[in-house]
Amino acid sequence: MKRRHASTLFLKAVLLLIAGVALALCVFGLPGMAAMDAQLHPETAYLQYPFLIAAYIFFLPFFIALHQTFRLLTFIDRGEAFSDVAVKGLKTIKYCALTIIAFIVLGEGATIALIRDDDITHIITIGVLITFGSSVIAIFAGLLQKLLKDAIRMKSENDLIV
Repeated sequence: MKRRHASTLFLKAVLLLIAGVALALCVFGLPGMAAMDAQLHPETAYLQYPFLIAAYIFFLPFFIALHQTFRLLTFIDRGEAFSDVAVKGLKTIKYCALTIIAFIVLGEGATIALIRDDDITHIITIGVLITFGSSVIAIFAGLLQKLLKDAIRMKSENDLIV
């Protein structure tokens, strides 16, 4: 019991650290990057606020997935990992990862369409890496969701037998 609590406590701390860094990026980094880009490229300065809105919308599923992961760790601490709520949490994480992939693909398409003269390989590379990471998370969450459903079904069948 203590070992499980220590492991989930560590994972919760890591999640809070990730959330803090992402929130700091949203609050401090993104507006600065948008303003700097508007100064460097005055011809596309009108895209500063649509970029910020799109970036904040992009981060919504990320924060939702972090919250669901934190809740799953809380369920594990309480010994309620094999519950329908945990299955729904994994489903939400999977859909959040798929949403992030869709946003990245749309953003990459817009980047390719809008930026013709500059070298955008770094933007494409970052998009591919985020897409790969989100794909792994979506597949893993889907797999865990299926396994958890099967385990809950088997547990309920065993409860009926006994």
